[in-house]
Amino acid sequence: MMEKIDTCYGPIDAAIFEKLKNIELIIFDVDGTLTDAGVYLDAKDGEYKKFNTKDGLGIMNLLKSGLKAAVITGRTSPLTVRRMKEVHIDYILQGQLDKGPALDKLCNDFNLTPDKIAVIGDDLNDLPLFQRVGFSACPKDAHSYIQKIASIVLHRDGGHGAGRELCDLLMMAHGLLNTDGGPK
Repeated sequence: MMEKIDTCYGPIDAAIFEKLKNIELIIFDVDGTLTDAGVYLDAKDGEYKKFNTKDGLGIMNLLKSGLKAAVITGRTSPLTVRRMKEVHIDYILQGQLDKGPALDKLCNDFNLTPDKIAVIGDDLNDLPLFQRVGFSACPKDAHSYIQKIASIVLHRDGGHGAGRELCDLLMMAHGLLNTDGGPK
């Protein structure tokens, strides 16, 4: 039986924490991961997205701790840029229908190998990232195939705290946050 570590998100396999100890950067997908996958359009050209403030705080805590974050997303939206700037993610690659080359660019720009990178995504367009990075996570409501191949299926849905959960687990694995979610 695998050893479990009790966390504020429930028991997590100790092997997950071992993998997370090697991660230096998280790549976030946006639609379906940091949002609930809804894109709200008005009668003209307006677009609306709902981001979760808990995800945002988790990202800011992660960055403040010295770990890194980036965004690779298939859609292009000024709302994504605005929200990522608010949470202090400066590295944003939008319109990436094939996310593999975007990963290559990110590895080069951050001087990291893929095994030092985690990704959180929710659908088949994230597959090129899942196949190459050291750790993959998906929200509880991700596409069934992505759930099958992810290193971990998180307890939260996309846009409802899944991003925060991964940030917290990474910080716990690095000894930067207590496993009960409280500060060190």
